[in-house]
Amino acid sequence: MRKLLNTLYITTPNAYLSKDGNDVVVSIDSEEVFRIPILNIEGIVTFGYMGASPGLMKLCTDNGVSMTFLSPSGRFIGRLQGPVRGNVLLRKAQYDIFNDASKSLRIASLMTAGKIQNQRNVLRRYIRDYGEDSDISKIADYLGTAKDKACKVPDIDALRGIEGDSAAAYFSVFGKLILNQRDDFKFNGRNRRPPKDYVNAMLSFSYILLTNECAAALETVGLDPCLGFMHALRPGRASLALDLIEELRAYLCDRLVLTLINKLQITKNDFIRQGEEGIIFTDSGKKNMIKAWQARKKEEIIHPYLQEKVEIGLIPYIQAMMLAKFIRNDIDDYPVFISK
Repeated sequence: MRKLLNTLYITTPNAYLSKDGNDVVVSIDSEEVFRIPILNIEGIVTFGYMGASPGLMKLCTDNGVSMTFLSPSGRFIGRLQGPVRGNVLLRKAQYDIFNDASKSLRIASLMTAGKIQNQRNVLRRYIRDYGEDSDISKIADYLGTAKDKACKVPDIDALRGIEGDSAAAYFSVFGKLILNQRDDFKFNGRNRRPPKDYVNAMLSFSYILLTNECAAALETVGLDPCLGFMHALRPGRASLALDLIEELRAYLCDRLVLTLINKLQITKNDFIRQGEEGIIFTDSGKKNMIKAWQARKKEEIIHPYLQEKVEIGLIPYIQAMMLAKFIRNDIDDYPVFISK
């Protein structure tokens, strides 16, 4: 099993990255503030515009370390990856499935059904821990029916309709899962680009982190992260990574957001309103969120398909590996990740 290495997150906007031998060096105003051996990390994500030296970029590509550049508010700028990995035959098989409407729909249906079931499990977990709530129970039942429908759709447009309706239903009661800080963390549905409240800012930020993890995982196993089955193709868009996060976001992101709010680990003081960017994290708030994300990745669960104890941070890689096995016809179906 793959070893979980660290992702280096650079949250200070005026930080500049360079290399010194085999070390990644972080400097602010030309003064070194941090360094780490390249062999200790598997990815770098930087929030800012200062950038990185060409020498560091080569060091990263030589060692299989991806670099992702985001704006200070978390919007995607670009991604640096070394030579294409994996067997060319695997990517050809991926392209063949993309061009086969029925096979492509099968993968998209499984991922969407997994997403809906994991959203349902978030609601059912609340009912189990805090008792019956008629509104939440009603939506949980609706999601159970929608999940079954997602497996039987005639085409991708019908699947996208079910996915959209299910997401709207799920988020219509998501605010009820917030038990503390309710006055500050009011939630009236999903919004983004830009997020208009603290909860949506947290959800969007966590989805960005997960998308980066999924893109790196897909590249690691040799798949093309830009050729998706559910999300439409668009230049520069990691469509397959966006497909993969669907089944994972409720478990890895939504539950983390609820935990941080309910345990008072994130408060309204961790956000600011910034013009067209909407609600964004302060630097300290961003660090708190990333710290919690990194800690969450180190927790262990029994993977529902492998039946092995794994670190949560390895789930994107495991699912990418399972997807590659299915595309190669090594397994009969794609085992979507379903949380408990």
